[in-house]
Amino acid sequence: MDVSVLIVNWNVRDLLADCLTSLYRDQQPFTFEVWLVDNASTDGSVAMLQERFPQVQLIQNPDNPGFAQGNLQAYARSSGRYILMLNPDTLLEPGALAFLYQYLEEHPQTAGAGPDLRNPDGTRQMGCYPFPTLSRELWRLLHLDRLWAYGVYPVEHWDASTPRIVEVVQGACFLLRRTALEQVGFLDPDYYMYTEEVDLCYRLKRAGWGISWLPAARVIHFGGQSTHQAAEAMFLRLYESKILFFRKHYGNFSAGFYKLILSITAIIRIALSPLLIWVKPGRRSETKAITSNYRQLLASLAGY
Repeated sequence: MDVSVLIVNWNVRDLLADCLTSLYRDQQPFTFEVWLVDNASTDGSVAMLQERFPQVQLIQNPDNPGFAQGNLQAYARSSGRYILMLNPDTLLEPGALAFLYQYLEEHPQTAGAGPDLRNPDGTRQMGCYPFPTLSRELWRLLHLDRLWAYGVYPVEHWDASTPRIVEVVQGACFLLRRTALEQVGFLDPDYYMYTEEVDLCYRLKRAGWGISWLPAARVIHFGGQSTHQAAEAMFLRLYESKILFFRKHYGNFSAGFYKLILSITAIIRIALSPLLIWVKPGRRSETKAITSNYRQLLASLAGY
C-alpha cells in the first residue's frame, strides 16, 4: 500500500461525507486505504459511513480518547509507505494529494509535507508555523503579529507556486513518511488535543528530517468543527498541551515561565473585558465567553 489515510471523527457526519467524497473523486496515481476512527459520535456518522463508504476501514471507540490516540489506533493497523493525517472537516482539491505524494517521492530527506490550507471563502489559512518559544508565545498572546509576523509565518505574502521548508505543518492535512515515523515515533498520546503535530515535527527536525509546505496542493479546511462543540474545554486543552510541549522539550523552568506568561495575560484580558464590551457592544457575548475562558484557564494553570 502506498498511502494510508487516517481520519479521526467526532460528530461531523456531513463534513465527513464531503471529505471522503473529495478523497475518492480523484483518480490517484498510487494505491491507498482509508482508516476512520470514530470517537463515539452520536450524529449518525457511523451509519452514514457504512451506507455510503463501505470500503473505509472503521474503528469504533465507545468513548472519545482524543485526537492523538485515535490516530495511533489507525496507524497501528495501517500498512502504507506514507501516512496521511486528514481532518474530516477538509475538502481535497483535485490533485492535492497526488502533489504531496509526488513531492515526498522526489525528496527522500523530507519526512512530511502539508498543503496550502484555505478557508471556505478562498483566503489562506495558517497551515504552517514556526516552533513555539516563550518569546513567540508572548508575542502571539499580545496580538503583535498584526504589526509584524514573528509568532507566525507571513503566509499571506508567500508565493503561491514555491514550496518552502517550514518547522510545523498543521495536522489537518499532513502527509508523512512511515520510515521517518518509525525512527522518531508517531503522535504522543499524552496530548489529548492540540500541539501533537508540533511535538511530532519537533522530533522529526531534531532527527534531521525536513518538513515542507506545498502551495500547489490546496485543501479547504473548515476548521474547529468538532472542537467548537466543547469550546471552553478545548480552550483549556490547547494551553494544557502547550505547557506539556514546553515541559517535554524545553524543561520545567520554561514550562513554569510559560505558565507565568499565561497567568499575566489572563489577568489582563479579564481586567480589560468591561472596556472591550463598552468599545464593541455588538460583540458582548463573544467577549464574555473569552473572558470566561481566561478565568477558567487562570484557575486551572496550577494543575498543569
